Amino acid sequence: MKREGVIYGMFKIGKVTHYYDKIGVAIIELIADLAVGEKIKFVRGGEDLFEQTVDSIQVEHNKIDSAKSGSIIGLKVAQPVKEGAEVFKIS
Repeated sequence: MKREGVIYGMFKIGKVTHYYDKIGVAIIELIADLAVGEKIKFVRGGEDLFEQTVDSIQVEHNKIDSAKSGSIIGLKVAQPVKEGAEVFKIS
């Protein structure tokens, strides 16, 4: 069953607004909370890109353990990701 922002046991937590390829960091605008240790998936155009566990989160170059909805975070990603990719938390 698919609802807005929910796909098969996952729910949307944000969107990639920028990607720094030289350092492998995605800037993500959150619409839900996110914490270190949680598993996420990147999806673009309905296509699953990759999954990863959140190892670290940064806000304004400060390392934090969790971020709230509305935050803009930096996240080291396992693979390159394009702007506009959606980020889902895997439950």
